[in-house]
Amino acid sequence: MRTLRICLIASSRFPISEPFAGGLEAHTHALAGQLRARGHEVSVFAAPGSDPALGVVELPVESFAPPPGERHDTGITPESWLNEHHAYLGLMLDLASTGSQRFDVIHNNSLHHLPIAMSTAIDVPMFTTLHTPPVPWLTSAVAYAAPTSTFVAVSEFTAREWSGQVACRTIRNGIDVDTWQPGPGGGPAVWSGRLVTEKAPHLAIDAARRAGMRLTLAGPSLDREYFDREIRPRLGAGIEYAGHLTHHELRATLGAASVAVVTPVWDEPYGLVAAEALACGTPVAAFARGALPEFVDESVGSLARADSVEDLARAMVAAASRDRGHVRRVAEERCSIARMVDQYELLYTGGHHRLAA
Repeated sequence: MRTLRICLIASSRFPISEPFAGGLEAHTHALAGQLRARGHEVSVFAAPGSDPALGVVELPVESFAPPPGERHDTGITPESWLNEHHAYLGLMLDLASTGSQRFDVIHNNSLHHLPIAMSTAIDVPMFTTLHTPPVPWLTSAVAYAAPTSTFVAVSEFTAREWSGQVACRTIRNGIDVDTWQPGPGGGPAVWSGRLVTEKAPHLAIDAARRAGMRLTLAGPSLDREYFDREIRPRLGAGIEYAGHLTHHELRATLGAASVAVVTPVWDEPYGLVAAEALACGTPVAAFARGALPEFVDESVGSLARADSVEDLARAMVAAASRDRGHVRRVAEERCSIARMVDQYELLYTGGHHRLAA
């Protein structure tokens, strides 16, 4: 395959560096690293503080302060929105001016509307990965997308969710299974991810207590009110919060776990934390929501009725008995980033007719 000059547009909200704020940042870092390892020239436009080893060009997310005396309106656009808007606007205007001289491909891996809405102004093929269900700021932008724009969903579930808005292909997310290595298991159950309401780690705690299992929580606490209300009072007596771990620390924690618990109370577009656990040989107990049933089944874990603590406790006990060697082998087949990048390379070079869903 010929070397491509790839512009990878990332999130401006969180740095693309460890410890990652969430799955989108981890996905972008892995994708950029794999493309560079295959010899492509990759420029990652991302938030300040992102990993310089990825060839990062920092988006100028500067703090906007209204001039003194400017009218203060209770309905004024939030300053954080303006900061991101101006950063992406500057990038898209720059790409409209010189992008065709610098890049062969633009891969929009952000959640911002401007790369989609301004794609008609840019004479470079644009590929947008849809990491969320349809949301107003993206669905409204789709109406202005260039006719040649290509949209990719991270799961079949997400593709179905977007089917009423835009036609998209499916390239399931992947992780580096050479980095996420199997561990011995046998330790406490683990819940990993952002400790926020929609991820519902408090339900994992309740299920662990019902199942009589110890549980370690790992991840950034981004909602102080939620943590103080739902998590802090539940800690102790076998329930531990380990904090926001590096990927090295998280791999060790997952590899030592008897089961990983995934508890979304919304429909996950993919569920990267489940794939990471499977690659560590750790079976997964999860609510059957969103895309999780596409790669978590009874051979590698157990699915529970959505939002049911009682059924999740049952699933945790059942999943812990799965064969860890088999779990790892299935992860290599279903969750490999090599498979994901193979498919993106086909897409970039016009071989999309050969893409498997």
